[in-house]
Amino acid sequence: MSATTDEEIPKLSGPRVEPQSGAAPEHLIVLVHGYGADGNDLIGLAGPWAQAMPNVAFVAPNGPEPCAMSPFGRQWFPLTNQGAEERREGVRQAAPVLNKFIAQELDRYGLPETKLALVGFSQGTMLSLHVGLRRAHSPAAIVGFSGMLTGTGYLADEVTVKPPVLLIHGSDDEVIPVSALDHACTALEGVGIKVKTHVSDGIRHGVAPDGMELGAAFLRDAFASASNAK
Repeated sequence: MSATTDEEIPKLSGPRVEPQSGAAPEHLIVLVHGYGADGNDLIGLAGPWAQAMPNVAFVAPNGPEPCAMSPFGRQWFPLTNQGAEERREGVRQAAPVLNKFIAQELDRYGLPETKLALVGFSQGTMLSLHVGLRRAHSPAAIVGFSGMLTGTGYLADEVTVKPPVLLIHGSDDEVIPVSALDHACTALEGVGIKVKTHVSDGIRHGVAPDGMELGAAFLRDAFASASNAK
C-alpha cells in the first residue's frame, strides 16, 4: 500500500473562538469531539475556560467523515465492532488528519508546540492521546474526558513525548466504563507520563461542571509551567 501524501489528507475546519482579551493568542487549545458529534459539541468549553485563560485561542475541528450511526454528526474513524484493534487502527488512520490540522493552526497563530494543548471527549480522547504522545515536540498538556487509551501494548515503543495528562470520567458512564480511566492511568504512568485523574460522581457519558473547572485549572497551570521551562 502506498503512503498517503499530504495533499490526500483531508483539510479540516470547524468553529473557533479567538482570545477573550482581544490580543494575539499566547496559547492554542484544540478541542477534539466525540463519535457522532462535531466541533460545535465542544467549542462551548471556550466560554467558561476563557475566563481563566483570556489569551487562549480555541478551535474545534469537525471530524473528517460523516458518522454512519448519526447522520448529522461526524467521526474520526468508524466504530463497528468496538474492538481494541479497530480502535487502534482507527486512531492510526486518523492521526495524520489531526496532525495536519494542528500544524495549520499553529502556523495560523505563529505559535510553537509548547503553546498547544489537546482536549478530547470520548473518541476524541482516544485520538488526542494517540497524537499528543507521538508528536515530534511535546504539547503543553492533554486533557481527556470520558475516553480511553488505545494500543497500550505499543505505548512504550511509540511514545516520543511525555506531556502532563488529565483524565476525567463520569462514574456512571454507560458508553465507556469508568474502569477505562484506571487502565489508561496505569499504562501512561508505566511509561513515565505524569497523570492526574478525576471521577465525576453520578455523571454518565458527558462533561460535568467539576470536570470543566478542573480542566481549566489544569490547562492554565500546564501553560504556565511550559512557559517557565523555556
